[in-house]
Order: sequence, then C-alpha cells, then structure tokens
Amino acid sequence: MSLVLQTPAASSEVARTHFLNKLSLETDVADVWNDIQNRMEGFYILDARSEKAYRDGHVPRALNLPHSLISAETTAVLDPTKLMVVYCWGPNCNGAAKACAKLAALGFRVKEMLGGFEYWLKEGNPLEH
Repeated sequence: MSLVLQTPAASSEVARTHFLNKLSLETDVADVWNDIQNRMEGFYILDARSEKAYRDGHVPRALNLPHSLISAETTAVLDPTKLMVVYCWGPNCNGAAKACAKLAALGFRVKEMLGGFEYWLKEGNPLEH
C-alpha cells in the first residue's frame, strides 16, 4: 500500500482554509526583502535575538527586542495597528515563536519570518550593523 495515499487527502476547501490560516501567521525572507526594497510600510520587523547578536548584524529596518524582554512596557512605543514580523536565528530556534506568543497576548498582530536570520543570510540579503 502507498504510504502517500494511506491517509486520505483533505478536501480542497479544508486544504485552502489550512494554508490560508498558515499564511496568516507566517511570511518568508523573500517577501520581507521584497517589501523592504519597495519601501512598504505597515509593519515592524522585530529581531528577537540577543542585543549582541543584533549589533553583529540584523535585517534592515529591524528593531531589537529579545523575546525575554517583551512586556507592555517595552512595547509601549510601538504602533499596535502595525503588523509585527518576527525572526530569530533560524529553523532550530524558537525565540521568534516565543516572541510572537507574547506579542499576540499583548494585542499585536504577528507573523513569524520563516527561516529567520539563517535563511536571510542564505538568500544573500544585506545586513545592517
């Protein structure tokens, strides 16, 4: 028996809903870089890594707020109507997920940048220091 076909595929409507929900919580490096290049507004880029890691190089326009420091006080200066695009080191780091959970609890809309800093570098995109 086929391992691929062993579990029946979802209906097209279930699949559509699933992937739209997934896209509502994620974005990728290419989309972020495209929007930076086109000077798109309406979102913050948040680096959830340590201050030292941020100083050593970060995504252009990114603000540094380590996930452990996120609170109502540390986010008070941020516009709550803007989307927060959050990243950490990469696929093996859960700092962005922790940051997204904390920001969402504070009422912010959030998306995790898939691949994080690792994939930003792999794509050959520039850094700010």
